[in-house]
Amino acid sequence: MFPSVQHRPVCSIGARAVRLQNFSTFKQSGAIDSKSWSLSWLGERVGLLLSWLQKTGRGTNKLASDKKKERLLSIFANHCSFVTGQRLRRAFQIGELYSNLYSERSRWTLVGHIWRRLQSKHAPAGKLIAALAGVFMWEDQRIGDDELRRCAWELQALESARSQNVTPKTTVHVDPDWEVVMEKKNFRVWRRPIQDSHLFEYRVFGSYTDVSPRQFFNVQLDTEYRKKWDALVIKLDVVDRDVNTGTEVIHWATHFPYPMYSRDYVYVRRYHVDMENNLMILISRAVRHPSIPETQEFVRVHSYQSKMVIRPHRSFDENGFDYLLTYSDDPQTVFPRYCVSWMVSSGMPDFLEKLHTAALKAKNMDVGVQDYVSIIKSTQPTQERLADNAHTGGPSQIYA
Repeated sequence: MFPSVQHRPVCSIGARAVRLQNFSTFKQSGAIDSKSWSLSWLGERVGLLLSWLQKTGRGTNKLASDKKKERLLSIFANHCSFVTGQRLRRAFQIGELYSNLYSERSRWTLVGHIWRRLQSKHAPAGKLIAALAGVFMWEDQRIGDDELRRCAWELQALESARSQNVTPKTTVHVDPDWEVVMEKKNFRVWRRPIQDSHLFEYRVFGSYTDVSPRQFFNVQLDTEYRKKWDALVIKLDVVDRDVNTGTEVIHWATHFPYPMYSRDYVYVRRYHVDMENNLMILISRAVRHPSIPETQEFVRVHSYQSKMVIRPHRSFDENGFDYLLTYSDDPQTVFPRYCVSWMVSSGMPDFLEKLHTAALKAKNMDVGVQDYVSIIKSTQPTQERLADNAHTGGPSQIYA
């Protein structure tokens, strides 16, 4: 009565019987092995599953089909939720285990290694995860060795020009864009326009003979001491540190002349003592850090860079040295260009004089400052001690 309906099962059963018979014959004759049969069986089952899913999606009743899809999605979501929960609980247990087994320094080192491996293998995904999680990307923001070398080369180029019986005021052949804007007894100031900007970059070359390079260098780096000798400082804190290079993230808030609002800077800094070439280098530049968002209390300065190279006349502990300071920033003001230029060119010598006076007080043992030079010497054989300083309060206190 229904030949088509009855004929399909018969064909199906007949076909399966033939396949089973053929398989039995092949198995007896050794034509196929058990592995190929398993793959064939698995492929047949996957095909049946896909056929069932297709038939489910082509249901004649649209409402029933939508309900089936919703049930399938619900089952899939519950499964994912269960697996995710299990993974999170396992990760939490592993974290507790490591916290009991290792010290805080070792845990930070372990996390750093895992993070660097993730970045090296999956760089785009790692950066996306870091941005979403509010992680600071040291790989992109730290100050590298090439920047230190370029900074040292600038002083060496200027010294080479001076050694050729050319006065600093006329060393325009080194870089013709620099022009002298101020000349005093112990320093000279140049400036040059910044490309595609209305601002200038400034350079100061000077000398001191009554203070040692070590004292001058330490006073610049000691954030706690600067809060005492610089009355314009509102906030000055080290908020992060890279254990590989010693690069630090600094948050600095400072007063600006009335009627301007106070400004704040977030920048990385790295200092280095080159024993071989008899140089001391300090580099700072602005960055964005997720733990220090902008607030209405201060105007954030996003463009800032400072580079200083110090050359002792004899040694790091004897009085007398030359220095080269290169500085630029965008203070986010609405004043005309000449007003901003006047504020920077006049404010920089004032800052250097304050720094010099603070170094003299440290020399006379009126105050105690941190000795960063000895820390750099001790950490040159191994970088692991940098991690200890980051978690134990930094270098030891001495009188500079």
